Amino acid sequence: MSVNKRKKNTRMRAKTTHGYGSMKKNRGAGNRGGRGLAGTGKRADQKKPTILKNYGLAYFGKKGFKNQRRVGIKRKILNLDQLDLTKKEGEFYVFDASTYDKILGKGTLKNKIKIKCKSFSKLAIDKIEKAGGEAIICS
Repeated sequence: MSVNKRKKNTRMRAKTTHGYGSMKKNRGAGNRGGRGLAGTGKRADQKKPTILKNYGLAYFGKKGFKNQRRVGIKRKILNLDQLDLTKKEGEFYVFDASTYDKILGKGTLKNKIKIKCKSFSKLAIDKIEKAGGEAIICS
């Protein structure tokens, strides 16, 4: 017949070391080499596969270069199919996209349109002119 064994912390009440011998032997995280991923620097090669799998190379410090021309640049773009054609002057619909950086050529145009923008893709210019409109480059 098996006997239920009581937990160690209840059996060791009033005992200073709880069965670990000297007080120094079971003291803090230094006894087990630190907390968490501590000690995974130069000498912890045995932990590298786990770290690489879970965290990637960024854990050890980033490698490589960043293209300085692309860092921090967020361009505001607009496609032809996103244009709001509500304002009409004469035979043209007028759209002022001067707050955007570029107009791209996704979508189709059925109306003649005048668009003002900082830059256009080649496809966008072709589609606008094919529909009988104008692409006006502003600064």
